[in-house]
Amino acid sequence: MKLSVVIATRDRAGFLERALESLAAQDDPPEFEVVVADNGSSDATAEVVARHADAGRFPLRRVFVPEPNRSAARNAGIAEAGGPIVVFVDDDVWLPAGFLAAHARAHADGVFPSAVSGPIVNVPSYETRPKPNWRNFSQAFFCTCNVSVPRSALLAVGSFDATFNLYGWEDTELGLRLRRHDVRRFFAWDAYLWHVKPPEVETLDVVYGKTVELGRMAAVLLEKDDSPRARLATGAYDLNLLRAALTAPPWLVPALGSLARNERLPAPLRSFARGQYLDGAYVQALRKALAERGR
Repeated sequence: MKLSVVIATRDRAGFLERALESLAAQDDPPEFEVVVADNGSSDATAEVVARHADAGRFPLRRVFVPEPNRSAARNAGIAEAGGPIVVFVDDDVWLPAGFLAAHARAHADGVFPSAVSGPIVNVPSYETRPKPNWRNFSQAFFCTCNVSVPRSALLAVGSFDATFNLYGWEDTELGLRLRRHDVRRFFAWDAYLWHVKPPEVETLDVVYGKTVELGRMAAVLLEKDDSPRARLATGAYDLNLLRAALTAPPWLVPALGSLARNERLPAPLRSFARGQYLDGAYVQALRKALAERGR
């Protein structure tokens, strides 16, 4: 079996370097290649890829998609992939030595096409590597941080929808189409990875920006699939919207952001304010985007 690992990235050469190092350290892996889908990087991404390609530890090439669009970048990676199974991982991950072998085993019987995912263990640094536990189980059908699927199934449903041009939900929407195409979900506990989120990089302002984009893209998802499953996933149902209106009304959201940023406050209070701030920001962005679409 041959796996094609697709990594979408943009201006994150340092993270990509470490992800490629972890791929080079795989223990007795199946035959695999790596395709870096470079989504318009202006940093040292091209040099990082070239250096690892010259090392010859595994086949590696880069495809360049200049316009920022993660869906389009991953589609370019799929088009370039030569293996029957495509493995998607993010650039900010460290893969255990048995990661690729675990994904290959999950596809070994080949009876049914499967979307294979594994635990995503969020950690603050590369040095922190706990084993997954029950909290890392996920019901997500398709999350591009850690998922593998037959390339033929991706092509059969048209791959990613590039109208998702901001952060979020493009993988969920693709998962919905794969599910309707009789692709099954399989959760492999041994196919886990560490998702590295350093606090100095994942600042509140960075996460806030992603949260707003997530709310906007949720409206795009609902325009394409207004099923109860999609509404539950996006939080676009009456009970949740009412809850958010009570716990994080628009007039309170800026104050919650100020509390979350106030280093003089106790950490538990700042953490609570942060959660409410991001929750309110998401629902505001979702409501606004739905209204713009007449929904």
